[in-house]
Amino acid sequence: MALNLKVITPDKTVWDDTVEEIVLPSTTGQLGILSGHAPLLTALDIGVMRIRATKEWSNIALSGGFAEVDNDEIKVLVNGAEMGDNIDKETARSEYEEAEAKAQELDNSDDRAAKLQATKALKKARARFQAAGGMSQ
Repeated sequence: MALNLKVITPDKTVWDDTVEEIVLPSTTGQLGILSGHAPLLTALDIGVMRIRATKEWSNIALSGGFAEVDNDEIKVLVNGAEMGDNIDKETARSEYEEAEAKAQELDNSDDRAAKLQATKALKKARARFQAAGGMSQ
C-alpha cells in the first residue's frame, strides 16, 4: 500500500504524491514511516527527509516544522524545503564549508546569540549538502 505525502512550505507545495516509504528528521532522531503507521504528530528538525516513491530514493532538505501521520496520509508542514535534485552540489559544499568555519570560529565565543545563529546556519548548510548527495546521511 502507498502513503499519500504532502510537503508544504508557507509559499508552495514541494511534494504532493504517493510514496512507499519516508524517513523524517524528527527532533528526537530519524523516524521511518511505512504504510499502516500509527497516528503521529512530531516536530521536525533541520535535516534531510528521504522519500522512496518507487525503487529510487529522493531527498528533500527541510528547515524544521511538523509532520502529521494519520491513515496513510502524511502532511509535512515546514518553514522551508528544497528538493535535493534542485541543489547544486558544489555550491552546497562551499556553503557548508563556510558555515562550518564560521561555527568553529565562534565555538569559544561568549556571544550565545551568534553561536546559536552559526549552529543553525551549519545545520541548514549540512542538510542542503546531504540532500544534494554530497555527504552521507
